[in-house]
Amino acid sequence: MLSIKSLNKWANAHTYYWLDLIRVALGVFFFIKGIQFASQTEMVAELITPLQGFGGTMLLVHYIASAHLVGGVLIAFGLFTRWALMAQIPILIGAILINFVGIMNATALILALIVTLVSIFFIFYGSGKHSADYMMKMGY
Repeated sequence: MLSIKSLNKWANAHTYYWLDLIRVALGVFFFIKGIQFASQTEMVAELITPLQGFGGTMLLVHYIASAHLVGGVLIAFGLFTRWALMAQIPILIGAILINFVGIMNATALILALIVTLVSIFFIFYGSGKHSADYMMKMGY
């Protein structure tokens, strides 16, 4: 099984600027979504009404907003990228499932699937060579 160290070595040997731009864009996307969710908590509460019977609705709303805000900044700078993305995965799975439990929105479903796939890629790839993680590791 691949270790994190071997994944980092592979990622640093195969680093490209366009991958870093995709990582930064993903982080900015999460940050903007976090601002949107924080400013429109009623909309988020309405989105998760199919899951309302499970309890903790307001806790879930606040987790989504804060995870997107903090995670977006961390992902954009490439700091603790894997951990920040792992915190996003349950939210993304929920975004996909809401389309099947509630009203189907094809655009939201496709967007959630694309963001989930890109997030899973960066969980394995890591933050890359042009990131805060790499700079801290090298002692810059």
